Amino acid sequence: MFKRISLWVGIGLVVCATAALQAEGPLPDHPKDLQYAPLDFKLPPASQFRGVLSNGMVVYVAEDRMLPTFDMTVTIRTGSAVEPPDKVGLASLAGEQMRDGGTKNLTPEELDERVEFLAASLYSEIGRTRGEAGLFCLAKDINEGLGLLIEVLRYPRFDGERLRMAKDRMLQNVKRRNDSTRSISRIEWGFLMDGETHFGNRYPSSNTIKAITREDLFAFHRKYVHPGNMILAVAGDFDRAAMLKKLENAFADWPTGETGPQSFPAPDYDPKPGVYLVHKEDVNQGRVTIGHKAIKRGSPDEFALRVMNGILGAAGFRSRLVAKVRSDEGLAYNTGSRFNQGIYYPGNFQCWFQTKSNSCAYATNLVFDEIKRMRDEKVTQTDLDDVTAYYVESFPQRFQTRLSLMEAYVDDEYTGRDPKYWQSYVDNLNGVTVDEVQRVAKKYLHPDQLVVLAVGDAEAMKIGGHDKAPKLRFDVFGQVKQLPLRDPDTLKR
Repeated sequence: MFKRISLWVGIGLVVCATAALQAEGPLPDHPKDLQYAPLDFKLPPASQFRGVLSNGMVVYVAEDRMLPTFDMTVTIRTGSAVEPPDKVGLASLAGEQMRDGGTKNLTPEELDERVEFLAASLYSEIGRTRGEAGLFCLAKDINEGLGLLIEVLRYPRFDGERLRMAKDRMLQNVKRRNDSTRSISRIEWGFLMDGETHFGNRYPSSNTIKAITREDLFAFHRKYVHPGNMILAVAGDFDRAAMLKKLENAFADWPTGETGPQSFPAPDYDPKPGVYLVHKEDVNQGRVTIGHKAIKRGSPDEFALRVMNGILGAAGFRSRLVAKVRSDEGLAYNTGSRFNQGIYYPGNFQCWFQTKSNSCAYATNLVFDEIKRMRDEKVTQTDLDDVTAYYVESFPQRFQTRLSLMEAYVDDEYTGRDPKYWQSYVDNLNGVTVDEVQRVAKKYLHPDQLVVLAVGDAEAMKIGGHDKAPKLRFDVFGQVKQLPLRDPDTLKR
């Protein structure tokens, strides 16, 4: 124990000494008084890494000689958004079983054994609007590792026994949907925001899972998993020119199929403001979500909105919701906000917390007050500077590795964002003013449109009774409607 304490003390001294060396001027009396040179972090342009193979596949390739390793991710233009409504779960199963179900030449067990022998990581998955596969291995094993990844992507076996086991797991997960307030709240919030028919609110049921066959997986794979639907991000200990040639050879004889979807449909639904309660037995806390529709990405107000939401609830302990609901009132451990600027259609503005049942209405009132305060009062220059610094100084953390930079450029390529976006990111943040924060708060925060979803002991939440506001009830925020718990299988009421 003494050696461990000594080690940590030594590390602490090294960290302090390093900070002192990096700080400007003489060492101050207190660490909070340390002064540093302004952050000067510049990203190289995407064009420096972008390449196009002869089959048209876009690749982002970067040398990274720090460690003798190799990283590669493959982004695939597909998603559960394109699966048949009567076979929901097909995309997820296809994505998982490309890796878990073995290949034409390797049984699942043989593939697992080979990946483990290489001390590598190999995965595949498909979400709502994209698929992904990836490989990590030692640089000395690039040829074999890349070969395994290509085999997984091009020649999946979709082993029948592994598929059966995966479907059984999905069926068990369906049964557990109502086990936690977190799961109930996440699903219900999607329905309240986007309606019952949007693809984002399609979930596997026992019927759709059982309807999926091994042949369905092969058909889905043939249609969507091919070079015409792939963008690569590659980084590691290699020569870039040699790697481009290696990739060219690896994908050269793989036919390019039909291009996948470039966009996805927006919800045809307008959320209905009000208070929605979902009763969950045997819990003594309520999980509350508050919000309304936000906007689509690409708005000229993007950075002012980012700073505004940071001040409201997204910048940790610097933000007002955390300070008020957690620190001052002690009502919730986890609280905050997000203003999601959606890629293909408007996202959602959302605030959240979890607190004792009798505190839910009181905490909701605090959130409403902070939202209105953002609209009605100008933030201070100190608030603005703190949150701007938080985002600017955390910006380099997005790109701690060469692969993370390549993946950011792949994401921009996939979603159609200007490749110069990151080069002006810091300047755009620093350009936000106090007046702009209030302007966008007034324009984009709508207290009269707020939807309140509370999941927990409905009667206890209705009664309220917090010490500081014993008569406060949920009905002060709008019409209260108690929603029956959805059937975990069909998600119907």
